[in-house]
Amino acid sequence: MKKLVLFLATSTTLLFSQAYKIGDEVKDFSLKNIDSKMIGMKDYADAKGFIVIFTCNHCPFSKAYEQRIMDLDVKFRPLGYPVIAINSNDPKIVPDDSFDNMVTTATTKGYTFPYLFDETQEVAKAFGATKTPHVFIVNKQTDKLILEYMGGIDNNADDATKADKKYAEDAVNNLIAGKAVETKETKALGCTIKWKK
Repeated sequence: MKKLVLFLATSTTLLFSQAYKIGDEVKDFSLKNIDSKMIGMKDYADAKGFIVIFTCNHCPFSKAYEQRIMDLDVKFRPLGYPVIAINSNDPKIVPDDSFDNMVTTATTKGYTFPYLFDETQEVAKAFGATKTPHVFIVNKQTDKLILEYMGGIDNNADDATKADKKYAEDAVNNLIAGKAVETKETKALGCTIKWKK
């Protein structure tokens, strides 16, 4: 048992050893959206940055935060910080997170942002995403994309009205104001990403 635990801990460490850290330059990606078009950050020429959120269909935490994710996009997309949602779960493990079900979820809920399928899971590994939802806020600096915040959306998954720490919103507001992000990293609340075996 001890060997198994050690192996799992080592595997997790190796998986994220090269993941982005705050202040790192983020590489663009190109993933399939629910309309089957390939989408990347380069497609947003006028954006000042991005609210990249790893989420999914089945997770109770993702469902609880769904409206808050939509609200973030409605509030910040016109200000230059659109939401880009990404599902990295292996649908063989969780069939509810298949691409077809992504299309159904986004259409039914009326998502105003792209919902991309990270089929190879390489984007999630690059960001170091471990939960759904898990937020990464990227800011454009000249010709570079810099990671400014990672973690949770806020501090209350159960009730948005009782969240007194709105981490993602505060981080974007800092950037819009031309300030450094005050809280750069928090713990993401959510289900674990379902990795390919």
